[in-house]
Amino acid sequence: MKSKRSKAPPGAVSQLRHGREHPFGAVRSYVPLGGCEHRLYQSMREALPILDAAVGKLVRLSGGFHVQCADPAAEAALAQFLRTVPCGRGQRGIHSFLSAYTDSLLTYGRAVGEMVVAGGKLSAVCWGDVSQVQVHEGGSPLEITLCATDDSGTLRPLPYQHLLLFTTLNPEPANPYGVSLFRSMPFLTDILLKIYNTIGTNWERAGNVRYAVVCKPSGESMGTNAGARADAIAGEWSAAMQDSKSGVVRDFVAVGDVSVKVIGADGQILDSETPVRQILEQLVAKTGLPPFLLGLNWSSTERMSAQQSDLLTSELWAIRRTLDPTLTRICELWLRLNGYACTPEIVWDDISLQDILEESHAALYRAQAAQLCAAATT
Repeated sequence: MKSKRSKAPPGAVSQLRHGREHPFGAVRSYVPLGGCEHRLYQSMREALPILDAAVGKLVRLSGGFHVQCADPAAEAALAQFLRTVPCGRGQRGIHSFLSAYTDSLLTYGRAVGEMVVAGGKLSAVCWGDVSQVQVHEGGSPLEITLCATDDSGTLRPLPYQHLLLFTTLNPEPANPYGVSLFRSMPFLTDILLKIYNTIGTNWERAGNVRYAVVCKPSGESMGTNAGARADAIAGEWSAAMQDSKSGVVRDFVAVGDVSVKVIGADGQILDSETPVRQILEQLVAKTGLPPFLLGLNWSSTERMSAQQSDLLTSELWAIRRTLDPTLTRICELWLRLNGYACTPEIVWDDISLQDILEESHAALYRAQAAQLCAAATT
């Protein structure tokens, strides 16, 4: 009697996207990360402090979280682990990992991390450099393999894919990588840096004044000694200027009609306030932050309106939703390795005290309305 072999169920297949065939077989569907883009975004943060401040504030405004479990013992043990877990670079605590992970996600549009397991326990959670990792798409967009270059220069899949963390920000259908917060900013950043460089050059020229000294001798002509006399005048003028810089007052004496003019004194420095503000408005609008949070006092009030608060809250909750699966994976792995079967729930902290105040006012108004209705019915 022949035994029937059970067929494995077919894998999930996407109907909207399909793996792209590559003529070179083994390197099929490799999508490079783009080192130039990585360096470009890092250079933009280093060149413009407002962009660096925007990313830092978005990371901090995203806030913290705690984890709830059905088992109180598991919840307490997991909370202790999250407070003390090593994260690399001398950092401890899951919030250190979350800050660096979110920073990479906003800057480059993707973030990569690793869960380190030793002795059957989750011993560390570390973040990585996204420029060193490439993605290999399989036959379906659900199949993604993270690869890195080894010592021999060969691109190979990383051995423990189930322990890797990879998150993208607003990914596009064309590639498995996300979209950086700085996309569409390089052109405006280049113009802004040109304006700043020009301002620096103009002020450097204005602060280091150059003089044109013209001496027309009276009476007799210089004759054959014109060159020597010109050198003497130039030397005396230079010495007088050097002494004036050291605080010693020295007169310059010459025979004849002497005129001294400042070179470039008639050139006016262009007004940069309007173009700089126009460009900064575009950059700030992309971050979703109110201008005064970045030190730009463009309005008479220093408080956010209710509409601005709602918009900023929605931006921050979008970032939190993107990070939720990564945090859930970390907590689930720790629970399973420690023998707990409960499911963790990520509970984010309130974004600001202003939200708590508004919720308290709303609860008070509802309670007062309920009391008035009860008094009216009786």
